[in-house]
Amino acid sequence: MSGEKDLEQLKKEAVAKAKAAAAAKRAAKAAGEAAPKQEATPTPTEPVKPEPPAAPPSEAPVTKAEEAPAATSSEVPAASSDADDLAKKKAAAVAKAKAAAAAKRKAMEQAGETVPAAETTPAEEAAGNDADDLAKKKAAAVAKAKAAAAAKRKAMELAGGADTAADADESVPAGDDAKAKAAAAAKAKAAAKAKAAGIADAPATGGDDEKAKAIAAAKAKAAAAAKAKAAAGGKAGETAAPAAEVKPSVNQPFLDKYLKVIEENMGSDVLEDSYINKLSKDVPTLVVKRENYFKLAQFLKYNELLGFDYLSELHGSDFETHMEVYVHLYSYKNRQSVAVKVMIDRDEPTIESLQPIWAGANWPECEAYDLLGIKFTGHPNLYRIMLGDDWVGHPLRKDYEPYDVEV
Repeated sequence: MSGEKDLEQLKKEAVAKAKAAAAAKRAAKAAGEAAPKQEATPTPTEPVKPEPPAAPPSEAPVTKAEEAPAATSSEVPAASSDADDLAKKKAAAVAKAKAAAAAKRKAMEQAGETVPAAETTPAEEAAGNDADDLAKKKAAAVAKAKAAAAAKRKAMELAGGADTAADADESVPAGDDAKAKAAAAAKAKAAAKAKAAGIADAPATGGDDEKAKAIAAAKAKAAAAAKAKAAAGGKAGETAAPAAEVKPSVNQPFLDKYLKVIEENMGSDVLEDSYINKLSKDVPTLVVKRENYFKLAQFLKYNELLGFDYLSELHGSDFETHMEVYVHLYSYKNRQSVAVKVMIDRDEPTIESLQPIWAGANWPECEAYDLLGIKFTGHPNLYRIMLGDDWVGHPLRKDYEPYDVEV
């Protein structure tokens, strides 16, 4: 029970202190309001009557001797500091009262008694409201200062000038300027860096025209540098490309051998071209003239130095302007391969059949006939191997149109 009495006593003392602080604040406010009024009235010649002894502090009349110090500007900071002290005292009293109430509730809970709902005293409410008002006023002042600083920076940017850290700091309150100072310093550094690179704002006397000229000059300089770099890279690529092309293919000796043997036995006008096909495992490729196609095929199989005894593949392709037939041969004896290519007329795609030389050309030539319409003269049984005999057209031709659109 003694603990409960102490808590009650503490609470009463806190309430009394809060009331006294509120009364003092009201007295200070009344004194501040009365000072201007008394200052405007002429000084009377009559002596001042003494104040009544029974008057409370909040209703005591203010004499001219007391009004004079309140009107001086040198004591205004003292009044603000007093107000801050009062606010601090109020906050301390409220905190003390809350702590006492919490301790009382805890003691009642431990004793098993019913704990009443937490109540807020009028002094606590008044102190809380005053603290909220102060916080709101501070927040409003900070927001106003930030808005003024932003407006100032925008005006300076429109005028062509650069914000400095000092300008940014002028309108920021002392307690909330850490972030603003950091931002202003970063902005000042960025402006200095841009100026060093030649892209800084033009002087105030030059105006927007000089600024635009400086930016255009910087862009042109950057474009020229990029162009020079690209040109240097292109030259390096050009010098490197021939070096890569100089390296011969591993199959180049085989192609040289085929060309030598063909030229010695059939002449130099049999082929149209020859090359290493990089897109097909570097296979040596011979482009034969249309009239020498069958003769070259016979020579490639029966020549002792070549001996291409196996036909691995035969197919055709439509290039719209002409058609081509590819034949891939392999020599088991020499472990070498070769590709033979011939171009034929697209309107009359006719070529000799290789089935009499390599029996494996039977079905590939039937397939080319079925899908592309290439006719192989000398083939023993040329027929449509995939589509029916009544099928109209050849599906692998570039101009193919289905006869039955529903199919």
